[in-house]
Amino acid sequence: MNNINHISPLDGRYANKLTDVAKVFSEKALMKYRCIVELKYVLALNDTKLFEPLTDAEIKSINAVINGFTDKDYLRIKEIENTTRHDVKACEIFLRERTEISNVNLIHFGLTSEDVNNLAYTLMLNEYLTTIQKPQLIILIEKLSQLTEKWKTIPFPCRTHGQKASPSTAGKEIAVYINRILDVFTRLNTVKFKGKLNGAVGNFSAMLSAFPDFDWLNFSQDFLNNLGLEMNLATTQIEDHDTWAYYFNLSKQLNNIVIDLNTDCWLYISQNLFSEKVVANEVGSSTMPHKVNPINFENSEGNLMLANSLLNFIADKLCRSRMQRDLSDSTVQRNIGVGLSHSYLGISETLRGLNKLQINEAYCLSELNDSPELLAEPIQTILKAVNIDDPYTLLKQATRGEIPTREKLMDLVKSLDIDQAVKDRIYSLKVSDYIGDAERICDLVLDKVKNTIDLT
Repeated sequence: MNNINHISPLDGRYANKLTDVAKVFSEKALMKYRCIVELKYVLALNDTKLFEPLTDAEIKSINAVINGFTDKDYLRIKEIENTTRHDVKACEIFLRERTEISNVNLIHFGLTSEDVNNLAYTLMLNEYLTTIQKPQLIILIEKLSQLTEKWKTIPFPCRTHGQKASPSTAGKEIAVYINRILDVFTRLNTVKFKGKLNGAVGNFSAMLSAFPDFDWLNFSQDFLNNLGLEMNLATTQIEDHDTWAYYFNLSKQLNNIVIDLNTDCWLYISQNLFSEKVVANEVGSSTMPHKVNPINFENSEGNLMLANSLLNFIADKLCRSRMQRDLSDSTVQRNIGVGLSHSYLGISETLRGLNKLQINEAYCLSELNDSPELLAEPIQTILKAVNIDDPYTLLKQATRGEIPTREKLMDLVKSLDIDQAVKDRIYSLKVSDYIGDAERICDLVLDKVKNTIDLT
């Protein structure tokens, strides 16, 4: 820790967990991407043949900065910015110094600062999505898949409205979350960010004033496609950030699913259905030595809720701007990495919790065996199938608000005028066997994982 006076825990307490994320969203990363955009633009201008061609030495110096932006480069930009009080202009001046371009007018030719900024931030988001967020999601899906496979046949007590309900299997409970996360993952795979490179008010006016016969719109489209982006055809001075908002909302939805998973794991631990493996040197309480707290799920919940608050605000704010442009978005954009860092931290903590999670299989089974009232549903459904009049009311009278015994339920069945084969089928019912098609659903979800993600 280089600075003991950090305000944000992201740069203090959690910094060692965010090394890769910091490389994407730091101030240095922003400056790096601004320089990359500026220099790739110079190379694209060179291909137009509108200017004196760059020499091999000039191209080499450009690629050296694109591929090797250093701490020293960043510090020099910040030094220049202390004078210019304008970060993009500082990058431009730095590139005039750092490269060997003789025609320095190629740098930032016809552009407005927002042309550079929108692309720099978008490239940062794209890097985070592809190199950090999706790989983390694959790890999460893989872990949940392992638990589903391992627990798919283990009978599990369920709750609806907090009350005992028809059982499932532990694996099926986990498979529900895999199914939800996979749907978001699939949509994240289709995210295609947009960008603009069209001048001060989005009309290529400055570029056309210099070269009126050149098709700058097609040039811009090709340039953006080469960056892996789509062209936003009609913009003001700023890119509207609607695709950013779509992406942030997908990230929020993912966070909400994981919050739901955290909550269920926490509740199942509190009910002794799940437990956590003991880690020898960990402390659960400063005063109660016996405690093994579900701290990872709690920490994740807090981080993800904080992330969603930030991402919700950022998604709303960045889609709005006064007329052509105002600067109220500038500080907000600088906090994109903060919101996504808390998302990353939250999912990391969920993974730590899942890696310690174990099922108390014997306790689950005893809970089910002590709940004969759960047979009321299959009994009344079977009775419906053989045309008994209002079996729901019969079973309601026998079970609701009481603690029915298996014997009482079977005595009710015995008193009915139905075939003995039907009675025998009901007599053979066991709560722990009443899990429907849970195992097959687990297998189908696991097949869906294999078809969506290569986990090898």
